[in-house]
Amino acid sequence: MDMGSLNLETPRLLLRPPRREDFEGFATFLGDAKTMRYLGSAPQARTVAWRSFLTMAGAWAVQGFAMFSVIEKSSGRWIGRVGPWHPEGWPGTEVGWGIVRDRCRLGYATEAATAAIDWAFDALGWSEVIHLIDVDNAASQAVARKLGSRNRGRSQLPPPFETNVIDIWGQTKAEWRARRPRLTSA
Repeated sequence: MDMGSLNLETPRLLLRPPRREDFEGFATFLGDAKTMRYLGSAPQARTVAWRSFLTMAGAWAVQGFAMFSVIEKSSGRWIGRVGPWHPEGWPGTEVGWGIVRDRCRLGYATEAATAAIDWAFDALGWSEVIHLIDVDNAASQAVARKLGSRNRGRSQLPPPFETNVIDIWGQTKAEWRARRPRLTSA
């Protein structure tokens, strides 16, 4: 698969593998305490964010998939990362999302996750997707519901995240196909 030409487009967004120029937005995102509250860690220093950024890029190189950089078409700005994620020890094939705070509540997470779920089922051949969501993250729970996922109960992440309290939300490919949300620009 040629990662350089892999692009998913929605009405308002471009999803593509991360590029060097995405790091500024990525570092700011991971440095935001309110954002990181639900992503299982303290805000990350720029040097730690760099390692996280390279982990994502490395997953693309080794596995052929990872979270996409989400680019807002109207501004060209990096606004988050959304997509498939399945590191060693993970409880399943996840499609996760994280959008910068000033672009939350615009439907971008649902729009991007819809495209990423389609891609995970069609290109990666996954039979189900899960979403690992902090039990207090009402906004991500709402996105999961909009996507048609249901709460399957508590789970545990592998170290070093084993103390995080999360629920697994998810659905099968057949369930997705039966009620796939329509992409909208609103």
